[in-house]
Amino acid sequence: MFGDLSFSHILILLLVLVLVFGAKRIPEIGASLGQGIKEFKRSLKDMGDERPEARNVPPNAPGPLPPGGEPKRLSQ
Repeated sequence: MFGDLSFSHILILLLVLVLVFGAKRIPEIGASLGQGIKEFKRSLKDMGDERPEARNVPPNAPGPLPPGGEPKRLSQ
């Protein structure tokens, strides 16, 4: 996908980034992206550690009812 980018293409992209965001803003954007990726990975890890037996919820427990009360049946 990015294999055909040459050095000049990368320089042009960096120049456009500097013109659009400014030189002071680019490190802040990079830091916030890195922090977001780190938190996303941490949440995936935490979610993978949770198991139904750890939460004391049976795996086939029905969810909450819809606002109308009884769930709709597809066939009777």
